[in-house]
Amino acid sequence: MSTDVTNESDHELDEAEFAALARYVLDEMHVHPQADLAIMFVTPEVMSELHVRWMDEEGPTDVLSFPMDELRPGTQAEPSEEGILGDVVVCPEVAVEQARTAGHSPEEEMLLLTTHGILHLLGYDHAQPEEEKEMFALQRRLLLTFLASR
Repeated sequence: MSTDVTNESDHELDEAEFAALARYVLDEMHVHPQADLAIMFVTPEVMSELHVRWMDEEGPTDVLSFPMDELRPGTQAEPSEEGILGDVVVCPEVAVEQARTAGHSPEEEMLLLTTHGILHLLGYDHAQPEEEKEMFALQRRLLLTFLASR
């Protein structure tokens, strides 16, 4: 699996930590080992532009996902197909504010948002209450088990 982590924001972060998280999540979701993923950290200005262009909503948001080959989770016996998973774009400045409100560190918030974005790339959504319950429980389990394994 190839995971490119790019920090174009003004926020310092451990890019290797986010690559490790991506590897962990994709392994747990049985995504083909040759799948490609890009994680980008951007300024509020860049995120605002993306948010307007793709979601028709003003202002920066915390995370956006841009799927490519619409890969879906596999199973241990049969991993997903090989391909390009897509891009996850995170805005650290928005994450810092959300972390403050949630009472945890900005890094934990960005790890959460990255996990959330990867799940969106894998087809998970939270538009309906049942979908939200499933996605958020999976997101929580993946993040907590990743943090416990460090």
